Amino acid sequence: MSGTNGRLIEVTVPHLAESLVSATIGKWLKQPGDYVEQYDVICELFTEKVNTEMPSPIEGKLVKIIVGEGETAAVGEAICLLELPAEAGREASVGSGGHQEAAVQSGAALAVSGDQSMRGRYSPAVHRLAMDNRVDLSRVNGTGLGGRITRKDVEQFIASGGASASASAGFVSSSAAAAPSSAPAAPSAAAMSAQQANQPASPAQAAPAVSAQEAAAMKQAAHTPVRSSGLHLSANPPTPLIEVEGQPSDARNEYFIDVTPIRNAIATRMRQSVTEIPHAWTMIEVDVTNLVVLRNKVKDEFMRREGINLTYLAFMMKAVVNAIKDYPIINSVWAVDKIIVKRDINISLSVGTEDSVLTPVIKKADQKNIAGLAREIDELTKKTRAGKLSLNDMVGGTFTVNNTGSFGSILSYPIINYPQAAIVTFESIVKKPVVIHDMIAVRSMVNLCLSLDHRILDGVICGRFLQRVKENLEGYNSETQIY
Repeated sequence: MSGTNGRLIEVTVPHLAESLVSATIGKWLKQPGDYVEQYDVICELFTEKVNTEMPSPIEGKLVKIIVGEGETAAVGEAICLLELPAEAGREASVGSGGHQEAAVQSGAALAVSGDQSMRGRYSPAVHRLAMDNRVDLSRVNGTGLGGRITRKDVEQFIASGGASASASAGFVSSSAAAAPSSAPAAPSAAAMSAQQANQPASPAQAAPAVSAQEAAAMKQAAHTPVRSSGLHLSANPPTPLIEVEGQPSDARNEYFIDVTPIRNAIATRMRQSVTEIPHAWTMIEVDVTNLVVLRNKVKDEFMRREGINLTYLAFMMKAVVNAIKDYPIINSVWAVDKIIVKRDINISLSVGTEDSVLTPVIKKADQKNIAGLAREIDELTKKTRAGKLSLNDMVGGTFTVNNTGSFGSILSYPIINYPQAAIVTFESIVKKPVVIHDMIAVRSMVNLCLSLDHRILDGVICGRFLQRVKENLEGYNSETQIY
């Protein structure tokens, strides 16, 4: 630690992205009097899109906290004061500088506070990191708000050799340990966690309320295909993580889950969309038999060449982008006395995680071929589920594509991603008997569902748009080039 020279510097909320106007202080990880090295994490920041750890832009002593925990500050607003070290004659760039953005997520963990009310809540990134390294989260000290365990806490635990100790002691799923045995979601969560880690769950971990016959039935069900006709169905869908706060009330048979900032943002956007946008809805059925043949022909070579799976979504997204080129009004925004038509076609891709849904953006999708879209889809999906999305990954979308067919859905009524003008969902591809030239044939069929802002779009234009998407999809054949 160094001495200080009495010069005070304000630390402000960084400008992490174009659309970010404010952030909420989650927890102060440094207190007045603490000496802070540059890039030490000083607090947690909650935004509408992501949660992040804010590093100190400079070295110095924290002398005053201006914005307290749970309070919101605008971008550029001071949240604390740092006193520069005695030898610091150098210029210190404080506040919304670019290096602050680059250093996000690089903070250090601190001591555990007395408040442990949120210790049992884990982000997808923390959960994934713990699973990958077989870390028992009950052995990790949480330095976040309410004792919440951050990614940095887990990384420090691993670096200290704690992961090896956990493995030797027998890895225990944190969710299974945290959830009471009477909670309905606990047995399946424990079984799923143990199955994913290839570790046999002990009787205590597998929830004592489950009988041997029930456990055998669950095990058999886990290895039984859910359905043979759905091309997008997964035989072992992940069990959603449901965090239980405290003990459930036996008398009322219910429990409470805190609303996270991301869940609150989703609720706000959905409410804003359905109250401000007059939704209308339409659907069309498409014969994608030739697309199925094409994908089956090229998917293995694509995997060898690119190292990623070539999904139907890339073909469908290309069909949508080409249709938007023909009907650009679909790619627009309502602005009260104007309609703003976007020149760039930036596709928001709905990606579901275990506890939320996010919409990372494929920028300038009209400039990418099918292979390029497949790579973007794979990259953004992995980043979303690993909790590594940046704010820039989330902004700029002009039209949203949702692949509800991956859940086996055949019909849905999507809510528009505000303030965009429309959203389309691709449902599950299923084989059906279809009448062609007065004969019955078995074809691969899919439903496309479109919700539209009726202030901007009407049935005629949306019907033509969907017809063009249908033509594009049915126009694929075994000779279609994906590069």
